[in-house]
Amino acid sequence: MEHQTLEYYDRNAQKFFDDTVNADMSEVYERFEAYLRPGAHILDLGCGSGRDSKYFLSKGYSVTAVDGSEQLCCFASELIGQEVVQLQFQDLDFDEEFDAVWACASLVHVEKKRMKEVVRRVFRSMKPGGVLYISFKYGNGQRVKDNRLFSDYVEADLDDLFSGVDGAVIKERWITSDVRAGRGDERWLNAVVHKGEKE
Repeated sequence: MEHQTLEYYDRNAQKFFDDTVNADMSEVYERFEAYLRPGAHILDLGCGSGRDSKYFLSKGYSVTAVDGSEQLCCFASELIGQEVVQLQFQDLDFDEEFDAVWACASLVHVEKKRMKEVVRRVFRSMKPGGVLYISFKYGNGQRVKDNRLFSDYVEADLDDLFSGVDGAVIKERWITSDVRAGRGDERWLNAVVHKGEKE
């Protein structure tokens, strides 16, 4: 199913880019940046259009952007002026390289039974003291829409997801409405998760 999800984004890359590249994420940026030091190195995990990478670069952060869709990597690379690496979440293999990970509406496409392993990989990629921003559509279970797999989460699911992940502490979580035009009735569960320092 995840393979079909990537095929969807490759086929519809231009439309997805157009629909998302100008979405106003300023409220979420502000909450995330409160945890960052100047010049922090951010992994934009599933960068899509490159919108968020472009913002973080404009603020002086160092950004490594990755996405699973070959076509979206091309669009995002052009937008941000640096290479976007084509990489699937389950192949993430960094070791304490990043001060922060930004996973905005990207891990929604990972099967729930595989999510904890992906989250462990994400946490391994972060330096001790790092932070993860993550967002999911608010709801229960898994569903398929337009050949895309969606895993929806509520607060209890989030607690379960990060239980047993070494050093993971959920610092805050909140609900937002979708900022894309005509999608304001859709809700998102957002969270910032801290990786504890090594003892």
